[in-house]
Parts: sequence; C-alpha cells; structure tokens
Amino acid sequence: MAEAKKLNPILKLVLEVGPVGAYFFAYQRFSDQGVTYGGVEYSGVVAATAIFVPLILISLVISWALTRTLPRMAVFTAIIVVVFGGLTIWLNDDVFTKMRPTVVYSLFAFILGFGVWVQGRSYLRYLMGEVMPLSDEGWMIFTRNWAIFFAAMALFNEFTWRVLGEEAWIWLDTFGQMILTFIFIATQFPLLQRHSTEDDE
Repeated sequence: MAEAKKLNPILKLVLEVGPVGAYFFAYQRFSDQGVTYGGVEYSGVVAATAIFVPLILISLVISWALTRTLPRMAVFTAIIVVVFGGLTIWLNDDVFTKMRPTVVYSLFAFILGFGVWVQGRSYLRYLMGEVMPLSDEGWMIFTRNWAIFFAAMALFNEFTWRVLGEEAWIWLDTFGQMILTFIFIATQFPLLQRHSTEDDE
C-alpha cells in the first residue's frame, strides 16, 4: 500500500483555516443588511453559511486530490456542516447553524462518557494510543476530562448564542472554540507527563 502524501504545511493551514476565515468575514460583511436573493432576504449568518458550506467541500476535494486520503475528523466535520448548514440555507433559519456545535460537542461528550462511565474503557485510546503512550489510569482520566470539556463546550455554545447574542457567537464559532481547545489541551500536559509510559517502553 502506497504511503499517503503529505500536504505542504502552509497549504494545509490554508485549507483548514481558509473556510473558517471566509465564513467570519462574510458574516462581518452581511451582518448589518443581510442578502436578498430571488426575492428572499437572508440574514448575515445564513449568507455566511452559504459561503462556508461549499468552501468546506472544496477544501476536502483539494486535500483528497493532493494526498488521496482524508482525516476522519475532517470528513465528520464536513458532514455535520453540510447537514446543519444545508438546513440553515434551505429553511432560511440560522438556529440550525448555531446549534451545530452543540450537537457535535454533545455527541462527543456522550460517546466518550459512555465509554468511561458505562463500559469502563477509553475510546480515545483506540484513536491515539500509538502516538500517546499512557497508563490505563491515564487514558481513563484523560478521556473523562475530554468528555467533561465537550459537555461544557456544548453548554457554553448554547449560552453564547441564546444569551450573549449573535456577534459573540460568531467569534466563539470561528476563533473562540479553537482558542478554548488549545487552552484545555495545555492544562492536560501535567496529566500526560504524570501518566506517560514512554520511559518504561
């Protein structure tokens, strides 16, 4: 089996961040007056979503054409974006787009939490076990922490768009989620070091 080709790091960054950036700037452009097309008026969020959905698909096609492989997470994200984005555009209702992160985070929290608290296993270990050597206890704690983080992010997303408003939610949806995820990962470094089995291996 041929080894998968690797993307140029700059191109990879453009393909991953480009659609999100275009989404953010499209919202800033159309948030005040919206867009009228075919006699129907669309809000800034709906108009930005109409730009975001095809850009996500284009980025996947380019990535596939260059590497002949696609990360599972990227495919899953694209499916969620297309489903909820499609409903947003079709029904001209931005609630579907605003609830998209809630559904994704809730799903992740449920899957990881079910594994830890019901089945007594870490599903993250199956995905990352080869690149992150941790003890059994370490994997359970690490997975539990991610489940709690995802649940908190789902609640925070709902609070943001329902209470803080659309402008705050746009910032959270484009840049805030990424920043909060990086901060969370940074807080896990002591745990990863404490339960690492790399020296033993």
